[in-house]
Amino acid sequence: MARTAKRQAATIIDSPRSRYAELRQILEDRRRDIVREVQGRIRGVRAEGSEKAHEGMDQGETSEVDIQEDIEFALIQMKAETLNKINEALSRLEEGTYGNCFECGEDIAEPRLRALPFAVRCKDCEEARENAQKRERLAQRRGSSNLFYEFQG
Repeated sequence: MARTAKRQAATIIDSPRSRYAELRQILEDRRRDIVREVQGRIRGVRAEGSEKAHEGMDQGETSEVDIQEDIEFALIQMKAETLNKINEALSRLEEGTYGNCFECGEDIAEPRLRALPFAVRCKDCEEARENAQKRERLAQRRGSSNLFYEFQG
């Protein structure tokens, strides 16, 4: 009977550790994949840039190449931002604050962390933040349209 209680207690104690170990692995796997992808994109952009030095291209072709390079650069930036978020999540994991909502301090649901392992807010706080941002953008649009009407008068 005492052994069973100890085993159950050990399982409860080890459960958060194994959960964090699993989430750490998810973060590290995603980080490795992103680093590999970013390095590949950078190599690709460099290779294309040296091969296509805009020589012998008309304006339309040059413009298209420039647009493609801009898109590649934007994708690299997005991946780099995601990589920073993953590194921050790994730091929070080391500090023992991983999985806690920045807003309310409650635990972030495990399914949310599995889907978005670098999440910093629980679902409710993230929705409230997004709604506040939408209201702010709408208010800014209304404010700028009021200015438009004032200048017309």
